[in-house]
Amino acid sequence: MIIEGQLYGRSVKMFAERPSNVYEMLVDSAKKFPTKEALIKDDVRLNYTELKKQVDIVADNLIQKQVKKGDRIALLLGNEIEFVLTVLACAKIGAVFVPLNTKLTANELIYMITNSGAKILITDSRLVKPLEDWLINSKFIPYCYLIDDHQPLKNMYSFKNELLKEPLESEPVYTAPLETEALYIMYTSGTTGLPKGAVGSHINAIHSCLSYKYVLNTDHHVRTLIAVPLFHVTGLIGQLLHVILVGGTAVLMDRYRTEPFIRLINAEKITFLFNVPTIYIMMMSHPLFKSFSYDFVQIVAYGGAPMSKETIKQLKTYFPNASMHNAYGATETTSPTTIMPKNYPVEKTSSVGLPVPVADLKIVNDHGADCGPAEIGELYIKGPMVIKEYWNNKEANLTSFSEDGYWKSGDIAYIDQDGFVYIMDRKKDVINRGGEKIYSVEIENILYAHPKILEAAVVGVKDPLFGEEVKAYIVKKPGEELTEEEVIAFARKYLSEFKVPKQVEFIEELPRNPGGKILKNKLIEMSMTNKS
Repeated sequence: MIIEGQLYGRSVKMFAERPSNVYEMLVDSAKKFPTKEALIKDDVRLNYTELKKQVDIVADNLIQKQVKKGDRIALLLGNEIEFVLTVLACAKIGAVFVPLNTKLTANELIYMITNSGAKILITDSRLVKPLEDWLINSKFIPYCYLIDDHQPLKNMYSFKNELLKEPLESEPVYTAPLETEALYIMYTSGTTGLPKGAVGSHINAIHSCLSYKYVLNTDHHVRTLIAVPLFHVTGLIGQLLHVILVGGTAVLMDRYRTEPFIRLINAEKITFLFNVPTIYIMMMSHPLFKSFSYDFVQIVAYGGAPMSKETIKQLKTYFPNASMHNAYGATETTSPTTIMPKNYPVEKTSSVGLPVPVADLKIVNDHGADCGPAEIGELYIKGPMVIKEYWNNKEANLTSFSEDGYWKSGDIAYIDQDGFVYIMDRKKDVINRGGEKIYSVEIENILYAHPKILEAAVVGVKDPLFGEEVKAYIVKKPGEELTEEEVIAFARKYLSEFKVPKQVEFIEELPRNPGGKILKNKLIEMSMTNKS
């Protein structure tokens, strides 16, 4: 049942029946499925009773180390058991975890740790190396815990010996968090300026998990393989917390590697896949992939970047019993804003789906007026999954939200007469060629249909006559030969002349952030560098 309610001063739709906080999701599943496998990583297999027990131990030890509600705990880890234990322990006691991107530089990490005001850092001896001098000489972080067995350095302690040991005192006193209180601070991967800390709350995460449950129709039988980073919302919310809510099983991979990924899908009989398109493309291109049957896979979800129609067609062939679900969201929307329904007309294939049950969407033009069906503008999003604010960032809070409570996505989109949403481009990436607006997704979808093209990305590059011209970066399929002229001739068959790429460059791989999103600013920089 969906009701109208007030959240952070916004009128939003909400699920009437919902857990009171994220830890309660674990408690409920542990009661219903005590002996069922909850979490798997390498040789470690924890059922729900064991997972809850370890979470409670970590929570108790954090309280004994004077961690209070609202205190921040930074996590610089890959997809590890300790990451999950800390997340759920924080959810129990009302602490706020700060997941950090493991591929960032030391300066970037130091900024996020200091900006968030974290009092504890949990990491491992490999990832902490760039930060060692800062941590040893800094009084900012009083506690740093390492999850591996390497000899801790000065001011560093063992996670296992300090946080996973049975506490001396039993039943420490704590106050359970309210659903409106912060659960995490996740820093956005902005391409300009300093990253912004999106403050995700319990109620945000709970509604996103429930949206996945109801739209994808998941239950305790679901088994997912998490290869995308847990420090992003897809892995954290779309897979881990969603699966805990329904009482399913999550298998962790420390990082994506194609052959182990294929083997794990089959060994663990994974029923729910959720990845960026690149992972599916790499998987289906691997020689081992066709050695297995995937009849047991029931859900194939994807997001984070456009998926070509050709790739979707291949997925349907190899996963014959799976429903295909494009999904669209952002850090600020706690993962899903739209999800493709199980059954949809073939002409809707390029859509990112329908709004989740509690989302309100609208398209706004450059003059601030609402657009009608099929009119292109900026996508505005409202709902209980939208964050309240950015951490300590007054300017971003003033400019990123409309007066009526919508978050301004920065994505150019349209909504058709049936309510399906289509993402055309990032607002900042729209190509303006002599006054004509060109959306890269349209061109990329055409290029992906070429049988020799593995991946394509389109950007606008400076042009003395038109201001900007269209340039395509192409990754060829292994072993294929392809020329610039062939690519342009192919595009010309399907596109208006002003949209046809005037430049084509072949590269080995597209630059991406760890969430799988193509870094188009890097491609533009490459183009300028190559020109000079």
